[in-house]
Amino acid sequence: MSNTQGLERAEGVTSRGDSHSFILQVVQPGLAGLMDGSVSTLAPLFATAFATGKPHTAFLVGLAAAVGAGISMAFSEGLSDDGILTGRGSPFWRGGITGLMTMLGGVGHALPFLIANLHVALTLAYLVVGVELIAIALIRNRYFGTRMWLSMVQVVFGGALVFVAGVFIGTRGGG
Repeated sequence: MSNTQGLERAEGVTSRGDSHSFILQVVQPGLAGLMDGSVSTLAPLFATAFATGKPHTAFLVGLAAAVGAGISMAFSEGLSDDGILTGRGSPFWRGGITGLMTMLGGVGHALPFLIANLHVALTLAYLVVGVELIAIALIRNRYFGTRMWLSMVQVVFGGALVFVAGVFIGTRGGG
C-alpha cells in the first residue's frame, strides 16, 4: 500500500467525527494503559506483601512496577504506530496517555501499602483494585459498547488470574 493510500484511509477513519477521533486517540490508549497498570502490577505487589509481610516493601515494589510499566507502555504504544495508517493520532501523545494511565493504574493499589498495618493495607488495596476494575468495565461499556455484565466478567477474571498468581507466588516464597 502506498503512503497516499494510507493517508486516505486515515482520513476516512477520522472523518467520522471528533467523537471517533477522541475514542481512537485518547480513550483507547488510556484504557489500554489503565488495564495494563491495574492488572499487571497486581502480581508483584501482592507477592511482595505476602512474601515479606512488610507494607513499605510492598509499596516500593508496587511503585517500581507501576513506574516501570508506565515507561514500558509509553514506548510500546508510541513506537507501535505512527498514526498515519490508522488515524490514531500522534504517537507522542498516545504514548504519553498510555504511559500515564498505566502508571496511575498501578500506583492506585500500591498507595494503601503506605499504611504500616499489613491487614489494613491489604483490605484497602483490595477495595482500590475493585474500584479500578469497575472503572475499566464502565469505560468499556460507555465507549466501546461492551455489555456491562460481560465487561465485568472479563475484567474481573483477568484481574483475578493475576492476583491469584501473585498471592500464590508470595505465599510460597515468603521467608
